[in-house]
Amino acid sequence: MKFIYLSPHFPPNFCDFVISLANRGIKVLGIGDEDYHHLPPALHGALTDYFKVDSLDDYEQAYRAAAFLIHRHGRVSRVESHNEHWMMHEARLREDFNIPGPGIDQTVKIKRKSEMKKIFNSCKAPVVAGELIVDHDSFDKFVKKHGLPVFAKPDIGVGAMAAYKIENQADIDNFWQTKPPVDYFIEPFIDGELMTFDGICDQGGEIVFCSSLRSVNGAFDLVAYNEDLSYYLVRNIPEDAAEIGRKIVKAFDIRAKFFHLEFLRRKADGRLFVLEMNCRPPGGYTVDLMNFSADVNVYQEWANIIAENRFSASVERKYFAAHIARKLGKNYRNSVAEIYNRYGHRIAMHAQVPLVFSEVMGNEAFLVRSPDESDIFEMIEFIQQKV
Repeated sequence: MKFIYLSPHFPPNFCDFVISLANRGIKVLGIGDEDYHHLPPALHGALTDYFKVDSLDDYEQAYRAAAFLIHRHGRVSRVESHNEHWMMHEARLREDFNIPGPGIDQTVKIKRKSEMKKIFNSCKAPVVAGELIVDHDSFDKFVKKHGLPVFAKPDIGVGAMAAYKIENQADIDNFWQTKPPVDYFIEPFIDGELMTFDGICDQGGEIVFCSSLRSVNGAFDLVAYNEDLSYYLVRNIPEDAAEIGRKIVKAFDIRAKFFHLEFLRRKADGRLFVLEMNCRPPGGYTVDLMNFSADVNVYQEWANIIAENRFSASVERKYFAAHIARKLGKNYRNSVAEIYNRYGHRIAMHAQVPLVFSEVMGNEAFLVRSPDESDIFEMIEFIQQKV
């Protein structure tokens, strides 16, 4: 089997997907914008071939790279990046080279919030009212109908980047003056806790692995108020999220891929609302948290599904596993040495976060685990405590 992987070197932890494919004897053909000699050494042994482009953002360069690799190695079975940014490139390459997997129409439904909302409604998932804003008039009508506050975010985009919480006329004016020139999707603002239903589907569309995370703070607050991120994988997936999530995953017809479904649980009454569906792994080091929470290798298990449609690990969620972030420029009370002295037995990984993700994910991350949820909150407090 031959497999085209876009941007095999970034984000850094996703190199393990490429290595895991190679472990199964799959020939991985990489396309990226990094010089081959600057790739992590582990990729040199995992990649069968690699084509460097000047900019992976330019589809024509990606197309020419794929054409060259296919001409040299023959027909490929799959193309993947596990990255929201390259998802439309994947879809176009599949259609242009007749490669199995989601095409452009299916990918648009996963990329656009306005389109995914239609699928949520079709399977009667709980959603808040939402609308694509095309001009001032449509915005004003929505606010008149639903009132303030509202939350506006790009129709295509992830997290809280370029998102606006709009509470008054000054916020409305700022939105129109500063928003980028892209389509925006607007919803009533819900004061709730962010949580997810994440996992992997096999080649037949059946969920073979799942997990759920809870965010201690909201993505918007992380950006707007420069907060420190902390979130953790729970040991028991909430039943309502799993029930709704399974229906939605089936409706999106996800096969041999990850899914990352976001919810808000309203603080006032505990009701769950679906926010977004992403056909990729959750961001940051969450795949590593999946591994640490159950002592499995999710990178390798995904590759096993690609190779022979088999998820072989026995999954027992033995630990709560958390990402606890710190940012440069903040005066933290406890040093890294003090953190290790106190919690070294709980720290599974300590990593520097790529700069492009640091506004939300922090500059460094401590990945910790414990069978006791209270330990997680204790470590969050100790690691992020300021002077």
